[in-house]
Amino acid sequence: MKATNWEFTNRALVFGLIFAFTFPLYVIDHENCTAVLANWLGARFQMDADRLAQVLFAGAACLLIVAALIRTWASAYLQAEVVYAAEVKTQSLVADGPYRFVRNPLYLANVLMAISLGAMMSRTGFVVVVAAMLVFCYRLIIREEAELQASQGEQYERYCKAVPRLMPSLGPRIASAGCRARWAAGFKAESWYWGFAAALVVFA
Repeated sequence: MKATNWEFTNRALVFGLIFAFTFPLYVIDHENCTAVLANWLGARFQMDADRLAQVLFAGAACLLIVAALIRTWASAYLQAEVVYAAEVKTQSLVADGPYRFVRNPLYLANVLMAISLGAMMSRTGFVVVVAAMLVFCYRLIIREEAELQASQGEQYERYCKAVPRLMPSLGPRIASAGCRARWAAGFKAESWYWGFAAALVVFA
């Protein structure tokens, strides 16, 4: 089921609400998911659980850096007004940079962000945030792809057959269109995302 007009227009708000709802789930589940995993691994492999927890949090921070890089790379090929537009932009098809590996790199990064920040949540919070992010991103993707299909027709259909929707391929699936990345614009558009990454690095 595709996202409604309100959901797409207010998707940034919905993303924020997902995190605002899942972090407080410590109220019903007092155990941090990373601490639980570290304790389990420590007992199983006779390792220090505190050190394992630090390693796991560091891994989560690295994953969030990867997510920030993916969003920056994607935004470098799109204008910020397209990335954060209130409606689907279908005038042209961008099929360069990360879009040669996956059709929806921005939403892929959001799922990775949910996994990364979920490391600081309770066990219930982690499960809910990842599931909610996946479901909402897929609803947005279905809406965007339907409108792009209607606008771009056969060109977009060929692109969909070549490039995976959300799970990136190991190599580019289409030839480069020769577009140039505007990295300064990309970093500017995703500066807030890098703020989250920096905060998680400091915490780790």
